Amino acid sequence: MDIAQNQAAQNKAKGASTLWVLLALALGTFALGTTEFASMTLVPYIASDLGVEVAHVSYAISAYALGVVIGSPIIMVLAVRVRRRTLLIALAALMAIANGLSALAPSLNWLIFFRFLSGLPHGAYFGVAMLLAASLVPPEMKARAVSRVIIGLTLATIIGVPFATWMGQTVGWRSGIGIVAILATITALMVYFLAPNQAVAADASPRKELQTLKNREVWLTLGIAAIGFGGIFCVYTYLAETLIQVTQVEPFK
Repeated sequence: MDIAQNQAAQNKAKGASTLWVLLALALGTFALGTTEFASMTLVPYIASDLGVEVAHVSYAISAYALGVVIGSPIIMVLAVRVRRRTLLIALAALMAIANGLSALAPSLNWLIFFRFLSGLPHGAYFGVAMLLAASLVPPEMKARAVSRVIIGLTLATIIGVPFATWMGQTVGWRSGIGIVAILATITALMVYFLAPNQAVAADASPRKELQTLKNREVWLTLGIAAIGFGGIFCVYTYLAETLIQVTQVEPFK
């Protein structure tokens, strides 16, 4: 009986520990979702503050997307021998620094550059966070663990983006982006203290990672995603400007 009780207590403690790790990872996806979408809702206010056209501010949105496209595959391939915990801390730290610099950008050109840096850790963080989450639970619970990490993105669209938009409209657009730097810093600290420092797989190598690019289905999937999301973000980028100028929607008070 004592052995069974001890085992049950250990399983309960391990489950609680895993939930905290998943929470830390979800906070990171929450921060990424907030900075990705809130930057679009703040476009009119950025343009007004920096004294530039709205169309020119959209270059900063494109720069973030370019950072995602370039950073994701390069980081995932080159850092394949880096422990997941270490890599996640580094990605969250880069997220914090780049968003903090974006909030302090003195001109549009600097904002574009800093938004490019902000996009670099985006895809890699999602990928590594999901891999770590799946490794913490039994096979039958992997999908649930991954969904708990991704829920951060869902909550970002429901809570994070409206809050950052409200901050941007009432305090200033810099606060709407700067708050992401705080969230990313907390994420890095939580991952450092809570996530297990798992060893890297013995057969992991950049060459092995690149082998997936030989798969035709991979390219088709990437193409479909690129076209679909490209179309969505082309419209979403100017959604705030359209609502304000065309439909005369009042900003947050």
